[in-house]
Amino acid sequence: MVFARRVTIVKESIYMPIITVKMLEGRTDEQKEQMIKKMTDVMVETTGARAEAVSIIIEEMNKANYGVAGKRLS
Repeated sequence: MVFARRVTIVKESIYMPIITVKMLEGRTDEQKEQMIKKMTDVMVETTGARAEAVSIIIEEMNKANYGVAGKRLS
């Protein structure tokens, strides 16, 4: 009796570094795309990470939910 053996190799992928940007809402999609591209380029140049491994997370905040010097920005 002959048995076939199938081997599956799982490619491990690690997504690092992760950059989180917190900013007030109001930027255009084009501005955010440009920011993501430039931040990724900087991480690749300075750390040697692959562009595919760099993650950028944008957290937009409403002015009503943000305060400076004891006062809301809205």
